[in-house]
Amino acid sequence: MWSFFRRWQRILPSPLTAEDAGRGYRYQLAFRQLELSDTRVFDRPQVGRDWFEQTIRDQLTLGRPDHVAVVFGRRISTKTPGRFWTRVINRGVECGIQVHYRASKVKQYFKEGRALRTETTINDSYDFGIGRLVTEANWQALVQVGHEINERLLDAQLQACACAPDAATLERVVLPTRDEHGQPAPALRFGDPRVQALLCSLCSFSHLLEGVTNRSLRALVATRLPDYSSRQMTYDLRRLRRNGFLVRIESSNRYRLTAEGRRLAVFFAKTYARVVTPSLAELDPALPAEIAVRSALARGWRSFEHALDTRIANAALTA
Repeated sequence: MWSFFRRWQRILPSPLTAEDAGRGYRYQLAFRQLELSDTRVFDRPQVGRDWFEQTIRDQLTLGRPDHVAVVFGRRISTKTPGRFWTRVINRGVECGIQVHYRASKVKQYFKEGRALRTETTINDSYDFGIGRLVTEANWQALVQVGHEINERLLDAQLQACACAPDAATLERVVLPTRDEHGQPAPALRFGDPRVQALLCSLCSFSHLLEGVTNRSLRALVATRLPDYSSRQMTYDLRRLRRNGFLVRIESSNRYRLTAEGRRLAVFFAKTYARVVTPSLAELDPALPAEIAVRSALARGWRSFEHALDTRIANAALTA
């Protein structure tokens, strides 16, 4: 790099005179833009593309400041300059997603129909507290930041997809048990409004960066349960810790969300919001027939009810 620079420095005209050079004035190289990529090739391209299109739907809120903070590994406050947003790109049949942080961004797209490409572009090294001059230390720091951003985005996406627990783990969480120290671990019952509000709030990306506190988690739960109190939060933090969702950070009142805890929270939240709630609406007996006929689930359920009523009538069990 330096030999290339010196060669062109001799060729191109310069406003600096020999006297300026004698006084110590000279040119320095600075980082203008750095791009680091991660490419994952799928042996079954169609499966990879289907996964990516589903992932895009799940990641549309990545541009929110709390999500950006995790992906880019930086704290974001109301004083942080720049826009934080997500952009979905369509080029013909190809689609992609971009997440912006200050002057930098990370984007994903499906390359040549068979490879998931994740690219972090750093347009200002100051965004990450790294100097702009081309030095070995700054180069290594920027490379590490770029690779870590790519890995954090991929890890968050994979955790959200592979979140279904085994039967034993699910039973341990939804039923009262005891933790490894023999202390009671109260149940986190699936479908309970307070539990759902608690676990949905636990899915916030900000917890991965800043940890969990009584105050930070209670503020999120209170948006779903307006009368939620600090005392209730204290009890819920205890049962989250004893069920393995949280681990206390030593010498602090802050907790760290475990990998299993995040997967379980995502599983509870997605299952309730995307499976249970819409399914119950489709199975509602009061649902008008002209609407029910559009749903395969509603049609199947009503056919089952009709067949069951017929079986009961044939058995002469009608009340």
